[in-house]
Amino acid sequence: MTRKNSQALRPSLATAIEFVPGVALSAIVAAFGYLAAPYVEHIVPIPNMVIALAIGIALNPLAARPAMQRGIAFCVRTVLRWAVALLGLRVGLADIAAIGPGTAALIVFSMVTTLASGFVFARWSGQAPGFGALVGAAASVCGASATLAVSTVVPNYRGKHTDIAFVVVAVNALATLAMLAYPPLCILLGFDPRTIGVMLGGTIHDVAQVVGAGYAVSATVGNMAVIVKLFRVFLLLPMVLGVGWHFTRMGMKHGEARVPVPVFGIVFLVLCALNSAVPLIPNLVPTYTPIKSVLVETSTWGMLLAIGALGLGTSIKTIVGLGWRHITTVLGTTAVIFVIVTGGLLLMRLV
Repeated sequence: MTRKNSQALRPSLATAIEFVPGVALSAIVAAFGYLAAPYVEHIVPIPNMVIALAIGIALNPLAARPAMQRGIAFCVRTVLRWAVALLGLRVGLADIAAIGPGTAALIVFSMVTTLASGFVFARWSGQAPGFGALVGAAASVCGASATLAVSTVVPNYRGKHTDIAFVVVAVNALATLAMLAYPPLCILLGFDPRTIGVMLGGTIHDVAQVVGAGYAVSATVGNMAVIVKLFRVFLLLPMVLGVGWHFTRMGMKHGEARVPVPVFGIVFLVLCALNSAVPLIPNLVPTYTPIKSVLVETSTWGMLLAIGALGLGTSIKTIVGLGWRHITTVLGTTAVIFVIVTGGLLLMRLV
């Protein structure tokens, strides 16, 4: 290796080392959650993901150290997304088609209405229209990712950057609470596994919490929840363009739309297609089956690692300290999407 190449590798190695403390702590939390689950389930039926989440929240003061931040963020974002992508190996194209046009229409209607409610609640609480757009997008699509994407077409206003940070923290906190509260509520309402998955995927803000809530119930519920959630993620681009058009129509100047391509969602669909096609070719099954088993197990541990990191990044003190005027808007939009999706599912069950 030449001296020039050696010098080029040093910054990359130094950057990689910065991830180690946070990833290691997240892995320890995930391992404790996995190992503790069999013992805890003898007392209370709590799945390992919820245990890992609780341990992570308890260790938040330790995780708040700067040295931990990059690794924890890496687990919550990158590791989670690829773990979700690998979930495509558990799902077939027939499972995606099982959503049905009625459910798809309900999800789209709930998203549009929730986005509109963000503007309404912001106006009632004396906030800027841009804040309403940020909250509405976060609640209707995919939490933090939608907030950052929509911020590119929201006109600049005083306090915009603070509002972005607030929305990211608030929707994450509410999604974490929903992850714990919604599954028991669905069971209380008498929903079947498919309907529970639709409800969780259609109402919870962030992908991480959808995964945690769904697979905490069962694999069937988790698969459906992820499918519905990714359906919402794929609608992020038209949502951003719609918000930008709204502000243009109001005569307000804003930036150009910048929407991240959901690569993990595309990989999920490719793997779904592969999972559906391989059984039709008998010669490939013996080779495919062991590889699939390894990748599915990798996905499971990736999700557990991400949920542990999510807990580490959740500060109870920060949640309690959020402003009430802002919280009213976030709670309002969260209630709107919850009521529409849950009410719609109840009506569809009666029809």
